[in-house]
Amino acid sequence: MHELSICRALIEQVREIARNNDASRVTEISLEVGPLSGVMPELLLEAFPMASAGSMAEGARLIVDMEPVRVWCSRCQLESAATLNRLVCAQCGDWRTELRSGDALMLKSVVLEEARSEPSGQPAEEQGYV
Repeated sequence: MHELSICRALIEQVREIARNNDASRVTEISLEVGPLSGVMPELLLEAFPMASAGSMAEGARLIVDMEPVRVWCSRCQLESAATLNRLVCAQCGDWRTELRSGDALMLKSVVLEEARSEPSGQPAEEQGYV
C-alpha cells in the first residue's frame, strides 16, 4: 500500500507549511485526487491516521475531493469529460485527445491552529487557512 508512503510525505509537507506559519496544530487537510493518479482515496483515508500519529496533524480531518477526468480533442478543439478507461472526445468520438485533468494528487488547503499569547499571558488559539 503506497498510500501510507504518500500520507507520510503529505505530513512532512504539511508540517513545513505549519512551521512557516507559526502554527501549533493542523486541524484539516484537503486534497484533490484524480482517478488516473494511481492513488486510491479510500486507502489514503485509511492510512492517514497511522501516518499522522504523533505529529501536529494527529486527529486532523482529511478531505479527499475527486478530480474529474477531462480531455481536449485535437480534431474538434473541444474539452470534454471522459471516463477512466476511455479517453476519447465526448463530442466527436476521436481518440486523439490530450489529458487535461484526472491525474492529479494535489494538496489544496491546510487549516492551522496558531497558538499565541494574550496580554494576560494565557494562550489563545486562532484558525487560519493556507
